[in-house]
This record gives sequence, C-alpha cells and structure tokens, in this order.
Amino acid sequence: MGRRILITGASVAGNVAAGVLGRHGFDVTVLERAKEFRDGGQNIDVRGVGREVLRKMGLEQAALDQGTGEKGTVWVKEDGQEAARFATDEMEGDGPTAEMEILRGDLARLLYDAAKDHAYYRFGDRIASIDERSDGAHVTLAGGETERFDAVIVAEGVGSSTRDLIFPGENDPRWMDMTIAYFTIPRHPDDDRMWRWYNAPGKRSVSLRPDRHGTSRAMLCLAQASDGEQDWDVERQKQFLRDRFADAGWETPRILQALDDSDDFYFDVLRQVRMPRWSEGSVALTGDAAWCATPLAGAGATLAVTGAYVLAQELARDASISQAFAAYEQQMRPMVEKAQGIPKLVPRLMHPESRIGIRLLHDVLGIASLGPVRSLAAKLVGAPSEEVDLSRYAAPPVRKRR
Repeated sequence: MGRRILITGASVAGNVAAGVLGRHGFDVTVLERAKEFRDGGQNIDVRGVGREVLRKMGLEQAALDQGTGEKGTVWVKEDGQEAARFATDEMEGDGPTAEMEILRGDLARLLYDAAKDHAYYRFGDRIASIDERSDGAHVTLAGGETERFDAVIVAEGVGSSTRDLIFPGENDPRWMDMTIAYFTIPRHPDDDRMWRWYNAPGKRSVSLRPDRHGTSRAMLCLAQASDGEQDWDVERQKQFLRDRFADAGWETPRILQALDDSDDFYFDVLRQVRMPRWSEGSVALTGDAAWCATPLAGAGATLAVTGAYVLAQELARDASISQAFAAYEQQMRPMVEKAQGIPKLVPRLMHPESRIGIRLLHDVLGIASLGPVRSLAAKLVGAPSEEVDLSRYAAPPVRKRR
C-alpha cells in the first residue's frame, strides 16, 4: 500500500490520525479550511477506551493536567440552591463529570502539538473534488492545485462538505429535537468549580461550567424540533436565544448580556450522522463526519480519538486500503451504534415543560445523588459499553518526519 495520506480536518480525530500515521512513517498532509489552528470549543470528556488511546499515545497525563478543573455536577433551582449534587470525589468511576474533563480546543491543541512533527499541516484550504484513479486519489483543492494521495481521511464535523461531496445523499440524519448554543463568558466571583445546570419552564436549560483560562463556559438548550435554525445567520440565532430565554431566570440575564461579546459562539440543532458505510474507494470517514452521536450521548470525544486511532493503526498493518477500511469499520460499528442508541425521550425528560415537571426531575435527581444509588447512576452516564480491543495494535513508534 502507498504511504501518502491526506487528512482533512485538524481537530481531535484528524490530529490523532495524523500523529499515529506519521509516527508509523507515512507521508501525511493535514488540510484545514480555517486559516489558523482553532483553539475554541466547549467542555468535552474522554472516558474508557478513549483514555486508553491517549495513554498509548503518551498523552493521558498531559490531558489530565490540562483539564478544566470541574469537580462535579449540580442541578440548581432558580435561587441558586442545590437540588442534586454529583461530586467527582464521591463517585465510583465517572459520573456526569468525568475525571478527564477538558476543553475541545485544549485537547485538539495537545494532539496537534504531538502530531505536527510527524505531518505537514496546510491551513486555509479545502477539498474541491476527488478523482479516483488506478494509482490513487487525485485531489483538487479549492485553490486549484491537484495532488495524488494513496488514501484520504475525512475527519470533519457533523456538516462535513467533503463527506457530502463523496457520499452524496447517503447521510440519513437522526434529528434529536434539541437546539443548543455554546459560548464563553467572563467569569464571575461566585462561579465555582462545578457544572451548574438550571432548568426553566418551557423545556429550557441553562448551564455554566468552569475552565482553566479564567472564564466560564455557558450553554443554552431548548428541547424542540428543528425549524431550520441551524441555517440562520449568527445574528438571527443570537436574537432567537434572547427571545426564548429572556424570562428564564437564574444566571440567564448575565449570560445573555455576554452574548454579543463572545468570539466563540456555536449554535446547532442536534442531529446524529447515520452513514450506511464509512468508506468509498480510497476515501474513509472518521469522527463526527462518520457518526456524530451528538453531545447527548456523552461519547463524542471518546469516539473521535478511538475511531481515528483504530483507522490509522489498521492502515499501518500493511494491509490493502480496502482491507484496512473494512477492519476499521468492523471494529468501530458496535461502539458507535451503542453510543447512538440514546432514546429521544432522554432530552425531553431532562427538559420538562412545567414547573411541576422540573420539581419532579429534581426529586428524581436528588434520590439518584444519594450514596446507596449514586454509583449505579454514574454507570448510566459512563462510556459506551461496546468498546474496541486495542491489544491488537502496537503503540506507534517514536519518530519524526524526515
């Protein structure tokens, strides 16, 4: 098999694949449409086999050291009083807050720093077309340049344009009836190290989470079916949030006030990516481009690092490209399907319509947070139980590109 690999997307999955393939001696180019590396993003966690991948890459402790410092999760009432508390130091295993809580940008940067000595990065460009030929994939970039690669890995996001170019009409998304917005706001003296979750009537929730950069991370959620909000421009999306959350209470006025000054605003209507296959010829999908499970699954980062690692290791086993892609999909499908199996009822239950429903939710969470049942509750939000076996792969050797 040839050794020239193009990876499109320089976030978590793309950087894992680049680092592993580069250390195995492949000639790796990473293409990123952003003009520079993107450090932004909200809180994510890595659990189970994902932690094992970082351990094999020699990055587990560094990821822990760059964690957000989140100490647990608290559901609060409108006056800020606690309704239920899940503190990490009182849990057996990971609960709503995992041991490895880290910002998306911090994890991506860690992986990028580990990969950049093993791969060439090209920012500010994207794939315009791919022509499959007998000698590999001839890739034309948006800037007009054409290059040949033996394989192409698409490690982009849920709305991947390259996926839709190569696999037109094949994504059958599962809409989760949840609108979500993330952005960074100034830290307030009263902000602690807990993930504070507040429910407001009308199927709304507001969250504040700590980071290690002296700011706080805000999240606004609304449980409703999509009406095309994901395609609106940013100003219309922000006004939509102001209108829908104006009377929500708790810390919401402060959060909405900071909306205009946020430079990392992210808004989406959650949907899962459902692809019948993850490869076509010399092109393979990984990460959210292949299987986005949405934040509701709590497994996005774990799937991203695991899937990219498995794909890269299969390519390094000296099999043909088609054999490597088939083995990768066979390994990852069960884990992905488990993560995507979250019922649409769950976000509805976590976002009651009425104040009575919110009180009932708080009562249930209060019971779940008690010692005798706390560990069982933690298992319900843990890593997917279907996990891949990494023992078949040797740790990638330590070498730099020539």
